[in-house]
Amino acid sequence: MAVLLTGGAGYIGSHICIELLQAGMDVVVIDNFSNSKPEAVRRVQQITGKKYPVYHEDLRDRAAVEKIFAENTIDCVIHLAGSKAVGESVQKPILYYDNNLVSTLVLCDVMRDYGCKKIIFSSSATVYGAPEQVPVTEETPVSADTTPYGKTKLFIEYMLQDIAKSDPDWSVILLRYFNPIGAHASGLIGEDPAGIPNNLMPFVTQVAAGKLEKLSVFGTDYDTPDGTCVRDFIHVVDLAQGHVKSIAKAMENSGVFIYNLGTGKGYSVQQLVDAFQQANDIEIPYQYAPRRKGDIAQIYADCSKAQRELGWQAQHDLFEMCRDSWNWQKKNPQGLA
Repeated sequence: MAVLLTGGAGYIGSHICIELLQAGMDVVVIDNFSNSKPEAVRRVQQITGKKYPVYHEDLRDRAAVEKIFAENTIDCVIHLAGSKAVGESVQKPILYYDNNLVSTLVLCDVMRDYGCKKIIFSSSATVYGAPEQVPVTEETPVSADTTPYGKTKLFIEYMLQDIAKSDPDWSVILLRYFNPIGAHASGLIGEDPAGIPNNLMPFVTQVAAGKLEKLSVFGTDYDTPDGTCVRDFIHVVDLAQGHVKSIAKAMENSGVFIYNLGTGKGYSVQQLVDAFQQANDIEIPYQYAPRRKGDIAQIYADCSKAQRELGWQAQHDLFEMCRDSWNWQKKNPQGLA
């Protein structure tokens, strides 16, 4: 059983590699290392004691993708590769539409040519836009009224659903991630953003490490218990294990299946900061700031469908997410150097 991970050297991809290898599966990775580092591959191999093929290629390069399928018998694809910074997508929409959509089209076309019709797509809760009610279920209406990044996720969902409709041999699983944080318990791999972090947790850990001066909490007047935004934070290892469960579903079924991967609990930004300080006995300098354009008040998931159909449920609590995030940062003050 061989699984191709596109973007498999990234934060989420490297954790998925570990879970797949430990489950006895073979892994093949393609990554252009635009937002990841080869060191992540070495550390995954260190943790698991297993080596696997890694192709330093761009997924939009059809010849490179064909070479991977020609050299390996791929049974299933987990498609993670793509540009993912929400703010950058607003500034560079052409880059996002080109990279995210074209790469998916090339991948699916080559998959079809080689008779590999099982794909698990790394989607996002951003496809729900600003929901009228929480928690959101897989039946909650999706919205194109979002950023170019969010639109690419939604467009790819539509593309994959159309492919599955055209050919009953396809199995498409759309995993709508909520907010992955945390790191592997070893502290050897974790989130290592380039430059100023776009996501909340790496910003918090870098403030804790003294790399950044203070955290800005954007918006204190939302209609939430403490006025700050509420999100569904999920431990990246739990997220990775959701992919292992999804592979079994994809291999045994055809059609389209959609699952929320979150904890089913909403935590505010203030609660996360407080939990981080308590879990790690460290003070985080922070300041309140005006709302950011585009932020929604709250979103969290109903994950009962994934529990019912995949036998999957998040196991880590917020305390553990904060502990493991800081463990990674402490052990790797310069990231994956």
